[in-house]
Amino acid sequence: MERKKYDFGLVGLGVMGRNFILNVADNGFSAYGHDLDEEKVASLLEEGGDTDKINASTSAPIFIEALSRPRKLMLLVPAGKAVDAVIESLLPYLDKNDIIIDGGNSFYQDTDHRESYLKSKGIHFFGAGVSGGAKGARRGPSIMPGGSKEAYQEVKPIFEAVAADFKGEACVAYLGPKSAGNYVKMVHNGIEYGLMQLISEIYDLLKKVGNYSNPELHDLFDTWNKGRLQSFLVEITADILKQKDDKTDGYLVDMILDKAKQKGTGKWTSQNAMDLGIPIPTIDIAVSMRELSAFKQERIKAKTLYPKKKIDQIEKGELGKWAEEALYFGYILTYAQGFHLLTEASKEYGYDLNMQTVAKIWRAGCIIRAGLLENIAKAFNETNAPTHLLLNDAFASKINDTVPTVRNLVSLAIKNAVPLAGLGNALTYFDGYTADRLPLNLIQAQRDYFGSHTYERTDTEGIFHTDWEV
Repeated sequence: MERKKYDFGLVGLGVMGRNFILNVADNGFSAYGHDLDEEKVASLLEEGGDTDKINASTSAPIFIEALSRPRKLMLLVPAGKAVDAVIESLLPYLDKNDIIIDGGNSFYQDTDHRESYLKSKGIHFFGAGVSGGAKGARRGPSIMPGGSKEAYQEVKPIFEAVAADFKGEACVAYLGPKSAGNYVKMVHNGIEYGLMQLISEIYDLLKKVGNYSNPELHDLFDTWNKGRLQSFLVEITADILKQKDDKTDGYLVDMILDKAKQKGTGKWTSQNAMDLGIPIPTIDIAVSMRELSAFKQERIKAKTLYPKKKIDQIEKGELGKWAEEALYFGYILTYAQGFHLLTEASKEYGYDLNMQTVAKIWRAGCIIRAGLLENIAKAFNETNAPTHLLLNDAFASKINDTVPTVRNLVSLAIKNAVPLAGLGNALTYFDGYTADRLPLNLIQAQRDYFGSHTYERTDTEGIFHTDWEV
């Protein structure tokens, strides 16, 4: 008697993988899991309950044999060497036209190499970024697939069923060839870094300058989440601020050490943007501030050497209004930088990304989901897609309304020695991008003076050099 064949396979049954495979089964597809850890296999089988839609094994050949052809299997394992090790462990049992999907945060160049390597063996491979954390994997994540369009068509019904839903539209779409999916996920994570930095700065300023209590901050963020700042990150910030600590009489957020860690995707975004020559300063400084936070003991010592005093005060209610406007400005500028990078990278790498599609699949499920993305999707419509979000008339109006307040808030923070690195960089980026003349003419003159690097003129075409020391 022929054994049952499963629609979908998943390797890596940690919390993320287990939730994703349960999501697949909930949506009418049979799924088979694989992990070398017997406890994780047992946990999936227990949580899956008495159903013929879920099974799992620690054996690679049993796992592969259980899948229907062409086999469709997804890896949810740590990026890097682990992905290559899993691929090599499965290859002996795979057949031509089988499909391997990398659902982790792999570096986009690694995806390109793996796709080429597996293509030579007749195996389809593509990256599909998955965002939403463990809860998203279970209830509906945003999924960002790229690579072989032919291979994606095989898993499209499954991905559309398990992805988050936004007003009847699945938050998944084929994005482009090669490593397009992993690249878009990388930039998604860079934007995530920027937004988290902005929120933390606004929280810090309200606490230090406005003397907001945690309950007041909770109420403020909760109110913002019902307006134009509606977003997952603002929503969870409100929840965090009301969480009491079970070890003390205070709030948990105040007991958490101010040293932020990172897994590298934000850094990859910054490094790649520099390689392409695309400025994303709000994301760059978000990475740097996490790095700066690691020097806790040095920061404590430095504070004793450089005492700070509050200089300016502002009425609490007014400060709250300023903060909302400034955070809204910062949100727009961070998305704008991220989409600018995607636009230019698409040209450089031949991804042929549709920015409206990217914005749409981020509207639900993912960490950076926000009401603002609906407006961004409209801005990047096919008939009038701007090369940069700041060049869209609708966004120009939104930004112009907030700029005076942002200047006031940044000034207030500087006078009170509260670091607003993300917002300050967003404002500087805005002022630079909207300046018809920057002082880089002097830099070009300096480069020509000490290195004969030449320069261009404003009145005549051509390349010029001056003997400055004559």
